[in-house]
Amino acid sequence: MSNRFDKSRLPSRYVSIGPQSAPHRSYYYAMGMTEAEIKQPFVGVATTWNEAAPCNISLGRQAQSVKKGVKAAGGTPREFTTITVTDGIAMGHAGMKSSLVSREVIADSVELTMRGHCYDALVGLAGCDKSLPALMMAMVRLNVPSVFMYGGSILPGRHKGRDVTVQDVFEAVGSHSAGKMSDEELHALECHACPSAGSCGGQFTANTMACVSEAIGLAIPGSAGAPAPYESRDAYAEASGQAVMELIAHNLRPRDIVTRKSLENAAMVVAASGGSTNAGLHLPAIAHEAGIEFDLHDVCEIFRKTPYIGDLKPGGRYVAKDMFDVGGVPVLMKALLDGGYLHGDCITVTGRTIAENLADCRFPTDQDVIRPTSNPLSPTGGVVGLKGNLAPQGAIVKVAGMKTLKFAGRARCFDCEEDCFKAVERRDYKEGEVLVIRYEGPRGGPGMREMLATTAAIYGQGMGDKVALITDGRFSGATRGFCIGHVGPEAAVGGPIGLLEDGDAIAIDAEAGTITVKLTDAELAERRKRWKPRRHDYQAGAIWRYAQTVGDAEKGAVCHPGGKAETHVFADI
Repeated sequence: MSNRFDKSRLPSRYVSIGPQSAPHRSYYYAMGMTEAEIKQPFVGVATTWNEAAPCNISLGRQAQSVKKGVKAAGGTPREFTTITVTDGIAMGHAGMKSSLVSREVIADSVELTMRGHCYDALVGLAGCDKSLPALMMAMVRLNVPSVFMYGGSILPGRHKGRDVTVQDVFEAVGSHSAGKMSDEELHALECHACPSAGSCGGQFTANTMACVSEAIGLAIPGSAGAPAPYESRDAYAEASGQAVMELIAHNLRPRDIVTRKSLENAAMVVAASGGSTNAGLHLPAIAHEAGIEFDLHDVCEIFRKTPYIGDLKPGGRYVAKDMFDVGGVPVLMKALLDGGYLHGDCITVTGRTIAENLADCRFPTDQDVIRPTSNPLSPTGGVVGLKGNLAPQGAIVKVAGMKTLKFAGRARCFDCEEDCFKAVERRDYKEGEVLVIRYEGPRGGPGMREMLATTAAIYGQGMGDKVALITDGRFSGATRGFCIGHVGPEAAVGGPIGLLEDGDAIAIDAEAGTITVKLTDAELAERRKRWKPRRHDYQAGAIWRYAQTVGDAEKGAVCHPGGKAETHVFADI
């Protein structure tokens, strides 16, 4: 073992050093490990590889390259996998109740694997939406030297001479139901939309959180950009394996990297790229693991002060591959740094600061995917927060690409997504209405479903700018239109959204950041007296257990007390 690594200070000493570890070592010999490998630091290489969807299918290949990098730098890699729930498959039915729950299960399962086997460091590779924040949460929770790497985006599909993504297919379902698209046309689109391995190609949740991984400092600069099929991903994977060994040598840990300032950097990159509203849930959850107070309101405050400069789908014109082609996330970050927005002094997994990492990055002027901050698409971020008597704990909306930022209309209430989707399919709703989907929050769903099937169907029917939709659930990063999610307190705990009745007058102002219902405090109080809690259908199993422990969306929908409550950290055992 290199003398750079003092095994007597690392967790793996419990399972590899001294006479008492003889039984453990016998297992390692059974797997073909040498004495030299047993004496080296053990690095967990965690992936969310599976055959559920293209998002994760290339992660097994990339893990082999990570292991090469770890070995070359004097470490012993130990590969393991965990689950994912892929939103594109889970969307539009009860399967979506599993999605947000999977974030906690992934983080917990990585934690337990690392703890149980006393691994010294972690490289995590993720593809689909919840797996990215989940692995970053596990890294911060464990606080062992860690490097995150995104598995890469899908290549854009081509249909009728234009780039398409899965978002176009979801919206085509609405066009089809409105009689605007034939069976044959829908089939042709679904066959061309997703041509390769990789995660959804727009600035939806996966690519948003991939950008976060670089901005927050947990990923090697540039690693989020290359599409999944590109061989260059393997080079980034190998470099990630080498980088984690440097982190062990210098004892540079996730909580040295994930600070209040780096979380602000991450929020800036979300806002600047017109990223997913789900970042308003995931950034507070990552902060919570470090014991840092950084809730939905803190995230939205950054959003309000950050210019929107990335012309990316769903609000804009381009896909992730287009941003990669002009230089990737470093170019977006360089634009923000040059504009005086990013905190350039934050340390990263390279051992260098953000400013040092970007020192040689040049902002290309011969492209229009990313603009300079002096010429933004809009002066405030592509995602904004709302607050008012309908959402005392706040709510969030993606305004990227929207022309009208105000909406007023009468409530049309649905107590689950399916009921609203059926009404949309029947076109049983009116222009000017505010569709309300409630009892879909973290506790009430349970699981805080995304509503892409419903919002896309509305858009496909040509009604995307003619109605608004609010929910205590979530919206996909691919959702567009006046769609407000994360309304809190949620209906299941008697929040105002649960007290609404058909015909109530609702006003939404994304410029002022308000969401109100024309009811007095006394009227709301009177309705609250009549309100009764509802019993959901999940009275056993993982989703029941989640509902018992999950907190408010405002704080990240987390399920444990977090870093503030710790008496010790795994890395220091």
